Amino acid sequence: MMSKKKTPKMEDPVDEAQAEAAEQAAEAQADEAQEAAEPAEPAAEPELQAKFDDLNDRFMRMAAEYDNFRKRSQREREGIHADAVAYAAKALLPTVDNLERAVKAETEDAEYKKGVEMTYSQLLEAFKGLGVTLIESAPGTAFDPNFHNAVMHVEDEAFGENEIAEVFQQGFQIGDKVIRHAMVKVAN
Repeated sequence: MMSKKKTPKMEDPVDEAQAEAAEQAAEAQADEAQEAAEPAEPAAEPELQAKFDDLNDRFMRMAAEYDNFRKRSQREREGIHADAVAYAAKALLPTVDNLERAVKAETEDAEYKKGVEMTYSQLLEAFKGLGVTLIESAPGTAFDPNFHNAVMHVEDEAFGENEIAEVFQQGFQIGDKVIRHAMVKVAN
């Protein structure tokens, strides 16, 4: 089958001029409609300006209140989480104390001692993962009443003034919050 070549039609110059005139008329109408839709610069009426300022002020205050509410809610959620972790850790502290005593106890069974040491270190690592840390209270460190509970006082020249001489019970904290104060003996 042979294809026939199509020849372009010659456009009538009159039709082209009419189409151009119609297009210009349509553009003019669109411009007029747009100008009619845009309000002209109104004279600043004091009542409308005052109402606008009042509504704008109320909107800004509401946005600021919402932002404060969002921040306060975030702080409360973080505080609740820390309190829950502290509550759970506090329930496990007697177990930590017993494991610490078992590690310090003398035994002939090396396998048993190794198992207790591993359990104790694993529990401390789990605490660390939750953000619960030991309060620094090794002998020779400075006594701090915010973290230590002095249950005994001793005069000992080997230690400086207000230094920890002995630790009876480890203290724990989560962030800046103390879960349990360290029970210590203070020198001088």
